[in-house]
Amino acid sequence: MNKLHVRKDDTIVVLSGKDKGKQGKVLETSPKEKKVIVEGINMVTKHVKPRRQGEAGGIVKAEGAMYASKVMVVCPSCAKPTRLAHKILSDGTKVRCCKKCGATFSDKE
Repeated sequence: MNKLHVRKDDTIVVLSGKDKGKQGKVLETSPKEKKVIVEGINMVTKHVKPRRQGEAGGIVKAEGAMYASKVMVVCPSCAKPTRLAHKILSDGTKVRCCKKCGATFSDKE
């Protein structure tokens, strides 16, 4: 079973590589490959062929996948990169929370 510390729609900061320090929103996760695709980060050029008559081909910029270990979640309340802790609430639900300020992450951000 493969789990990632980031989820879709999380705001993250890049820890290493050419985009170090940049922030973005997670568009897609791939737990099997342990990779994430982040909006505006790790841009790659793709050569696209026209698929239908009249459709234009050419060189297109798109986000490439990067390893999830290179990113860290940004806390929505303290706006700092943080590791995630988990709390079990009184009603028995498990929620993610910030290690630095203790604020809980709601899944409907």
